[in-house]
Amino acid sequence: MEKLTFYALSAPEKLDRIGAYLSERLSRDVARHRYGYVCIAMEALDQLLMACHCQSINLFVESFLKMVRKLLESDKPSLQILGTNSFVKFANIEEDTPSYHRSYDFFVSRFSEMCHSSYEDPDIRTKIRMAGIKGLQGVVRKTVNDELQANIWDPQHMDKIVPSLLFNLQSGERTESRSPSPLQAEKEKESPVELTERCFRELLGRAAYGNIKNAVTPVLMHLDNHSLWEGKTFAVRCFKIIMYSIQSQHSHLVIQQLLGHLDANSKNSATVRAGIVEVLLEAAAIAASGSVGPTVLEVFNTLLRQLRLSVDYELTGSYDGSTNIGTKIIKAHEERQLQEAVIRTIGSFANTLPTYQRSEVMLFIMGKIPVPGVHPALLSSGSGPEGTRMIQVMLLKSLVQVTAGFQTTNMLTALPSSFLEPLLSFSLTEDPEVRLLVLQILLSLIDRHENTPKFSNISIISDISVLKIKVDKCSRQDNLFMKKHGQQLYRHIYLGCKEQNSGRKHYETLFALLGLISVELANEEVVVDLIRLALALQDLALSTDEALPVFNRCAIHALAAAYLNLICQLTTVPAFCQHIHEVIEVRQKASPYLLPESVFIDNPKLPSSLEKVEGDVLFLQSKITEVLGGSGYNTERLGTPYVPQYTDEDRLSKRKSIGETISLQVEVESRNSPEKEERTPAEEITFETLKNAIVDSVGMEEQERERRRQVVEKFQKAPFEEIAAHCGARASLLQSKLNQIFEITIRPPPSPSGTISSGYGQSQGRSVPIYEMKFPDLCVY
Repeated sequence: MEKLTFYALSAPEKLDRIGAYLSERLSRDVARHRYGYVCIAMEALDQLLMACHCQSINLFVESFLKMVRKLLESDKPSLQILGTNSFVKFANIEEDTPSYHRSYDFFVSRFSEMCHSSYEDPDIRTKIRMAGIKGLQGVVRKTVNDELQANIWDPQHMDKIVPSLLFNLQSGERTESRSPSPLQAEKEKESPVELTERCFRELLGRAAYGNIKNAVTPVLMHLDNHSLWEGKTFAVRCFKIIMYSIQSQHSHLVIQQLLGHLDANSKNSATVRAGIVEVLLEAAAIAASGSVGPTVLEVFNTLLRQLRLSVDYELTGSYDGSTNIGTKIIKAHEERQLQEAVIRTIGSFANTLPTYQRSEVMLFIMGKIPVPGVHPALLSSGSGPEGTRMIQVMLLKSLVQVTAGFQTTNMLTALPSSFLEPLLSFSLTEDPEVRLLVLQILLSLIDRHENTPKFSNISIISDISVLKIKVDKCSRQDNLFMKKHGQQLYRHIYLGCKEQNSGRKHYETLFALLGLISVELANEEVVVDLIRLALALQDLALSTDEALPVFNRCAIHALAAAYLNLICQLTTVPAFCQHIHEVIEVRQKASPYLLPESVFIDNPKLPSSLEKVEGDVLFLQSKITEVLGGSGYNTERLGTPYVPQYTDEDRLSKRKSIGETISLQVEVESRNSPEKEERTPAEEITFETLKNAIVDSVGMEEQERERRRQVVEKFQKAPFEEIAAHCGARASLLQSKLNQIFEITIRPPPSPSGTISSGYGQSQGRSVPIYEMKFPDLCVY
């Protein structure tokens, strides 16, 4: 062998003839089953290949590859493995000169076939499969960096390579799940799964920007064909390998392909879609900031579309909107699981975004939430009001996920009116679940120092320092934000307490919201307004006009007490704290049902009615105004009772009516002007008056709408002459009216000709026209 090698190195031009001779001998030996000679000839070819690196090696390589092909075509496993090992050695050699005519198509097909070997003996089967994997790895190494070779990234090759690798990953997973014997543990270092994973990682690591799609598409097809989305674990494992192996700047391409695949499977079963969404969730977490790529809103649009489709499927019971017997049966609980998975995925994507992009996403989702009567086009076609409600809940849950951990220094830019106003309008709806979600979103947005958990329970704490609340000085931007939106927030807190179907969770969240505003956004003016709001809540609980249940009244009293206890300690005014603590002590003895510890428990012991709540158990506005006035707070503002201002938003709530607004305005007038009580029309307003007011206003709106329609129709259909005549008549009428007004109002100018004016400014003589007036010489130039 040494002599042969020396001869080949000394006379490189003879190399191709040596190769041709060995190749011919080997073919003959294979045909005659002389396997010992086959091994010797192959060993000789290998050694010559490793030793010689001259330019004429290309012709020798052709002979070598011809022999490897011969071995791989054999049905003997030992020859297949021998041929594969020789090919792997060849693949590791870096050639000096490229080859223009070499083709590896046969090797890709044959090695892929070996990866799927179903040989009877399990040990030999494993060896054949591992040889196939090594062979594929060799093909990739040989071709991937050589532009002159056949492109390994073409779909025809990737559709063979990738499924072969995934098949071995999957079958290895099944065998690993059984308990391994000690012998298996020893052989673990050469397991096909590890080899496959290493090969798969190497393949993906070499993929350039334009090749990612061709590499990922066969993965999606394999998971589809073998129903592997439903189990989730294998699909998640595959995409973890992909996300960790590809270059980080390409990760958004994988995400886009997954989203496209999710759309393509939108009429597939919920478990398949949930599997794809779960993979998306994991992939987004790995890719972090690179996961969304340039099309930020497209990612969220796809996920929101899937959420809406899932709600429609759940309510209609079929994938095509009809209720035919032939359609697939949809399981509601599976759709629910999918919806939760989509919401988690939306949160996962949002967490990778910077603040400014997260604000855009929040606005985008808010624009998708259907509001009855405002965005009717957005409502689901077949699902009706229940579908609208479910979509509202799902999208608000998505917003809860997006806003979790939201940090911003400038509240005004992060929360523009276009986002905040629609969000707050949802806090006026009848649905308690929707209102609770809105409150949770507000908590996430306002909390910048993770103080929310400290306000999770409503209780009377004698020393709030144990809570270790983080308080920062209120910035100028925060002051501007509260100046602009503060009244809206107070108003929605007040109206939220007023809702009859509010439960314990609602009041706890409202308390947390009040606490966070006090800690995060409070200046002196805000503190005064918050104290007024707490006292207004106490008045609300005492009011007999509101048909509030006993639990709600007790809850509002308890909420006001807990909040005043908190704010008095934050203001650090001793006299204020003393008054609050005195009232709380009286309540503890006389009426514990007005304190949170007795109300916000599982089975609260409440009185059957709240008749006599007066005297020392109430917080007094006059007393609080007096003690805070001594510390420099605005006594005039403190002394004015808080009354929420009703706006157009109230029409979004089904129960808010014109009558309610009128009665509130009357109440405001009566409270603000006690000395004019005799002129207050409160006594005259009855049910009939309110009913007539509503009917009249509706009738007037109808008339106005009809009049506008007629005008538009006239200008669209009438001939030009008629329109011109109509406009001319109006113009002449206007001119005549103006002339009348001018004659009455314009007095004649004082005449320099000396006309004497009598009393009351009436001139005795006729006024002289201006062109006949005689001006003094000094006035004329």
